[in-house]
Amino acid sequence: MTDRRFYVTTAIPYVNGDPHLGHALELVQADVLARHRRLRGDEVRFLSGTDDNALKNVDAALAAGRPVAEFVAEKAERFVELARLLQLSNDDFIRTSTDPRHRPGVERLWLACAARGDLYERDYEGLYCRGCEAFVDGSCPEHAEPPERVVERNWFFRLSRYRDELLGLLESGSLGVEPEHRRNEVLAFVRGGLADLSVSRPQQRARGWGIPVPGDPTQVVYVWFDALANYVTALGGPAYETWWCRSDERLHLIGKGIVRFHAVYWPAILLSAGRPLPTAIFVHDYLTAEGYKLSKSAGTAIDPVEVVARYGADALRWWFVRDVPRTGDADVRPDAIAARANELANGLGNLVNRTIALAGDSPAGPSPPEGARLEALCRDLPGTIDRALAAFDLRAAAGALWNVVAEANRFVSATKPWEAADRSGLIAVLLHACETVARELSPFLPHAASRIEQALVERDTRRGRALFAKADAATTG
Repeated sequence: MTDRRFYVTTAIPYVNGDPHLGHALELVQADVLARHRRLRGDEVRFLSGTDDNALKNVDAALAAGRPVAEFVAEKAERFVELARLLQLSNDDFIRTSTDPRHRPGVERLWLACAARGDLYERDYEGLYCRGCEAFVDGSCPEHAEPPERVVERNWFFRLSRYRDELLGLLESGSLGVEPEHRRNEVLAFVRGGLADLSVSRPQQRARGWGIPVPGDPTQVVYVWFDALANYVTALGGPAYETWWCRSDERLHLIGKGIVRFHAVYWPAILLSAGRPLPTAIFVHDYLTAEGYKLSKSAGTAIDPVEVVARYGADALRWWFVRDVPRTGDADVRPDAIAARANELANGLGNLVNRTIALAGDSPAGPSPPEGARLEALCRDLPGTIDRALAAFDLRAAAGALWNVVAEANRFVSATKPWEAADRSGLIAVLLHACETVARELSPFLPHAASRIEQALVERDTRRGRALFAKADAATTG
């Protein structure tokens, strides 16, 4: 048992629509990291939630002809339901419009920045992207809709004051960003100079939705200042000291479109408020449908509920970790998810069933020389997975695990234990391999790993026991 403490968060998505498969990817990635650290004996807290106070949520509610609070609550509940659907292990879930911890926490953060002299009011004119909820220079690279010109009076945060300090933190690695090319992008952005940041919106434009600026009810707190604060507001009372101030690692897992907010704006706000910074930011790329980013507003969203109903949570989680690369977008293809479902059934499920059937109630014997390679892979597997996940390479970690499965199946074919006069040693090697795989699989496929562990304990010798569901021809199109 270690005494390390690990706090991992996902971004909190807007609730202007139902969750799509891109949200599911990030949640599963964070869940793998959280479960892996628990497996290694770390204390872990895993937070997710919803960003309820965005202006685009207001726009979506108005378009639907619904009261904003009612619309937001309904959509937020769809994200809550993902925890069960995707087999998540999050310890907490925050809704920024209703959680009693959030507004007081945002106000404390705002007042801390104000006390530092980092907030001031001025008139502003600029191009505003409603999709990003941010001012942009020219067209927005994330959204096709042209930005609107806005002229208004806002509160501003003195971001420019923190350029040099941020640069030092990024260059030293005290604030880590993975993968490396994302870190280089952030460094280039900071080196290019930082303009002060608008951190409020007129109450009238927000239609009264959001957290009022302390001392200025004519303005609401800018949704990104509000939303980023959730990482600490969710840690009310003693939990803040335990999980933010005294965690060995504070990791934010986010998509590539919001790196600037997390790696520049958020650390600067924390510096201003005198709070500890995150230690690392892991950045994933996008899922796409026929080359287009999954998006509610663009109509390219894929419903994770439908995917799980069709292929099962095991297949979807396994596709996320086996096929989604560390860098670069991944196109969602039904046949690829189906292939991963069948890989599990034919490769791992059959291995476990064959091993149990061969073992029966026989006692284990000494390991034979033929098992040396498989035993070495099993011995090295935990360290290989540790290194891969530390570098945010889930595909490499899952690949290492599957190497053990493939070698175990090769070992069965090569040694033919059913023909051996004394197969006790061969069975011992296979049982150890299956036990190792089940243990190391648990962060990736928690329910499947539990089924395998139970089967190994019970030594159920019924052939064809369905540990995994196959994808038949009707589900691959």
